Amino acid sequence: MRTPQVVVVMGVAGTGKTTIGPLLAARLGVPYAEGDDFHPQANIDKMTAGVPLDDNDRWPWLDAIGHWAHGRAGLGGVVSSSALKRSYRDRLRAAAPGVVFVHLTGDRKLIEDRMRQRQGHFMPTALLDSQFATLQPLEPDEAGVAVDVTGSPQDIAERAAKALEALPDTTA
Repeated sequence: MRTPQVVVVMGVAGTGKTTIGPLLAARLGVPYAEGDDFHPQANIDKMTAGVPLDDNDRWPWLDAIGHWAHGRAGLGGVVSSSALKRSYRDRLRAAAPGVVFVHLTGDRKLIEDRMRQRQGHFMPTALLDSQFATLQPLEPDEAGVAVDVTGSPQDIAERAAKALEALPDTTA
């Protein structure tokens, strides 16, 4: 039997990490943690003001997510995090070596349209360009899968679960 994985649902703002993450966690039978909840207030204030975060802003946030992921090793869990750069994913892997990534991908226009429709989120659509400029997609040597965000949230979560099941079991 496969050991439950710790999965990071990643991607630019508006891809649906907060929607897909809990659905995927339910499908896998593991807990979900919202990555935005790990941000210090200073980061939220900065993004609310339309100012992109820099690496120095992100390190404590990534460390907090990595700490959570490390604590779920062998138990499984799903957490959301943009994890846009390879260096960010490397930092998460340093804290939780078995972590696997689900990169939610999609057309920029679709993502922007979804961002415009959501209510009460601190990330403005004005920061979407900086998110795409920062994004470094998963590389072949990184454990993870890319999943397109077209379709219903349930369809996307199901595709993500099936893609994860198809990955080789590295926990054995």
